[in-house]
Amino acid sequence: MRNAFADEMTTIAESDSRVVLLSGDIGNRLFDKLKAQSPLQFMNCGVAEANMMGVAAGMGLSGLRPVVYTITPFTTTRCLEQIRVDVAYHESPVVIVGTGSGLSYASLGPTHHSLEDFAIFRAIPNLQVLAPWDSASLRVLLKQAIHEGKPTYMRIGKKGEIDLTQSANVPGIGAGLTVREGADCCILAVGTIASEAVNAGKYLKSQGIHAEVVLVHTVKPTPITLFEDVLARHMAVVSIEEHSRIGGFGESLLSFAASQGSRCKIEVLGTGDSFMHLVGSQDYARRHFQIASNSVSDAAVRALRQ
Repeated sequence: MRNAFADEMTTIAESDSRVVLLSGDIGNRLFDKLKAQSPLQFMNCGVAEANMMGVAAGMGLSGLRPVVYTITPFTTTRCLEQIRVDVAYHESPVVIVGTGSGLSYASLGPTHHSLEDFAIFRAIPNLQVLAPWDSASLRVLLKQAIHEGKPTYMRIGKKGEIDLTQSANVPGIGAGLTVREGADCCILAVGTIASEAVNAGKYLKSQGIHAEVVLVHTVKPTPITLFEDVLARHMAVVSIEEHSRIGGFGESLLSFAASQGSRCKIEVLGTGDSFMHLVGSQDYARRHFQIASNSVSDAAVRALRQ
């Protein structure tokens, strides 16, 4: 996904001189094409993420369209005050991109995990939260976020994510994309964990269970229309995210369902209330937190049996 991000940023910068990319001392070679094409539209701000966020906020309030990019924990929790006060409070049109989100950097330990970002940013006013599931959805959302000019946080993967869609099929902010039809239950998958939901849908079909699989990229604003539609058509729903169950997308689904008096059986999958002290691959970490495809299919069966 980071290669797609660099390519799309280069294209956008060429057509819009207001767009400026600020990097936290990563991806220097990744942005060689952008720097050669538009040298005044790239800034390496070094290992000074809080300062970088303040600079971006000022740029946005001066008429530019800044995009901030670095590894997710370092563009979120390391500069949370600047995001809250400089960007969100002033409604500066900054797009904050966190690469290697969730458990992408599982092999580097908890310092590089990002499993709290949805919860934190859902609570900050004026800030929309997006989680594209593949390269195509990343391209669509990046263009839309820059065009809208709203403070936006977007978490993306690292590399090797499976492309699940074509750009022409990706819906706008607030909508979901159904990639598998099914009347027995529904699986709502947020961000790059979507590939696990797709695999679970395939397995469930082999077991005679027809699950609808919906890919979701909008965490905030709450996709109310999507929730209404899914809860009206299904009595069993599973939500899956590479994020803590506390304060995440699934919690917003539960809250909405409760407010509507829904009797739908909902299973929320996410990481637990604990740090992962083991190290391993992203696949290993997903199995550890029970958010891999087998856990998704098990949750669907549980919801159907309730």
